[in-house]
Amino acid sequence: MNIVRNILAVILGAIIGGLINGATIAIGTMLIPPPAGFDQSTTENFAKTVHLLQPINYLVVFLAHALGAFVGSLVAMFIAVSHRLVIAMIIGALFLLGGTMVAFMAPIPVWYTIVDLLLAYVPMAFIGYKLSRKQ
Repeated sequence: MNIVRNILAVILGAIIGGLINGATIAIGTMLIPPPAGFDQSTTENFAKTVHLLQPINYLVVFLAHALGAFVGSLVAMFIAVSHRLVIAMIIGALFLLGGTMVAFMAPIPVWYTIVDLLLAYVPMAFIGYKLSRKQ
């Protein structure tokens, strides 16, 4: 039974974290809209217009990534029965894998890629683990 709950913790943590990520981007881009002329309808258009983005636009995306990993880990911690740190790190690693794939597919600035990959995923999943208090 414990293994089933732990697997469920990873699955639900990843799903809910992904939903939080998407919701944060949706809300964030309403609050801080992308600059005029920015087009992300296709990969080619994104590549041609990514230079229009300002650091504040990247803040929204960073926040989405960090909150997704944090909330996903926190949700997993409330479901998991054992091996909680491992489960939190799996959540962080899943989000890191997704972020790394996007970093290599999209022409985003190197400074943002470094900050995002180093600070948004695994550290935030670890903080979710630590704050769960169910140790």
